[in-house]
Amino acid sequence: MFVFAHLSDTHLDGGERSAARTRAAMDHLDALPWDLDAVLVTGDIADNGTPAEYDTARALLASRHPVLIGPGNHDVRGPFRENLLGEPAGDGGPINRVLRTASALYAMCDSSIPGRHDGLLAPETLAWLSGVLDESPPSLPVFVAFHHPPVELRIPFLDAIRQFGEADLADLVARHPNIAALLCGHVHTPAATTFAGRPLLLAPGIVSTLSLPWERGDDEGHVDPLLPPMLTFNVWDAGRLTTHYRVVGSLDTPIRDRTEAVDVIGRG
Repeated sequence: MFVFAHLSDTHLDGGERSAARTRAAMDHLDALPWDLDAVLVTGDIADNGTPAEYDTARALLASRHPVLIGPGNHDVRGPFRENLLGEPAGDGGPINRVLRTASALYAMCDSSIPGRHDGLLAPETLAWLSGVLDESPPSLPVFVAFHHPPVELRIPFLDAIRQFGEADLADLVARHPNIAALLCGHVHTPAATTFAGRPLLLAPGIVSTLSLPWERGDDEGHVDPLLPPMLTFNVWDAGRLTTHYRVVGSLDTPIRDRTEAVDVIGRG
């Protein structure tokens, strides 16, 4: 048996509120009496993609557990690589990374499209993922992560900026039975569904939580700024995956103006 954590959408913006919520989540993980196999952080690390925001993220997301971080639609690839990952800026191509442990393989795919809020796994990302999967032992569970969900969630404004071109990903998943689950962020609400016959697990947001259209009686979701940050724990045991959703604390700095939180989620 092993456990890994999943969090998403820190939207660090230079302010204390987003930093305090991220710090609460990471402090919760570092205080655990159990060593996690991995911590996955699925995008929208920064709110504006500035170098300073990634400098903050690099400090806040450091952990005693292995951490694997990928970009979202608010992230900018150059500063993400240089200031967060400590790597050369490169040519602006997708940021795809892999973490191998004794228990599992975690593939973090870049579903972002520079300058846009919707997502896509580019052909080079799918080729990279296919190579990673082909080289992994068939007995080792694989967890594929990215930012944008590749399915509709019946949240209209988010469904308009989900991951498209998903048929190619579905074909790849079908060819690799050792993919145990797919994980993503972007929607700022905990959810679980399926994709290509595998679990698709959506992390709640750190910076804010979305209420659902049928909770508000309209066609859009709204942010409740009073809800605390959340993350998930995923337990793999004898071939079965169990997901637990965990609240990690209350706001250190309450929002006084709901417009701030609505603006964050309104931009995806």
